[in-house]
Amino acid sequence: MTSSTGLPLLYLDVDGPLIPFGAGPYPPGDGPHPLLARIDPGLGPLLAGLPCELWWATTWMAEANESVAPRLGLPALPVVAWPEPSDEDGRDGVHWKTPALLDHAAGRPFVWIDDEITGADRARVADRHPGPALLHRVDPGRGLTAGDFTVLRTWLRSV
Repeated sequence: MTSSTGLPLLYLDVDGPLIPFGAGPYPPGDGPHPLLARIDPGLGPLLAGLPCELWWATTWMAEANESVAPRLGLPALPVVAWPEPSDEDGRDGVHWKTPALLDHAAGRPFVWIDDEITGADRARVADRHPGPALLHRVDPGRGLTAGDFTVLRTWLRSV
């Protein structure tokens, strides 16, 4: 269920956008999630400064609040609850997250930041979502960049 703040929703994936998979250089990581060291803590204030309602849209689920949010200086964010896998997942090249995000947004304006967004996802959203939507694909080798934030701010100001 979404809240009623009136702000656009922003669905944020972790792997790729926040934890880049490129060559680095990155600080060494340790513990159960050594790749967390790749998270740029400077992204937290940038995300918090966007005029939107932030939601985790990641398979990390609630663990994103335990492991990722503190590294970004973000408070605990609401988490999209994913449905059980179905035979419909991946049909017509549509990402398995897309139908769930459409249901969750329930017509509200939204941004989805992920590294796995395709043209099939954009077409599905354009066909089935009555409100404005920005499906923003991030290069997983680099993660979120200043250029991505320019795109996000521009789009959010337009809705």
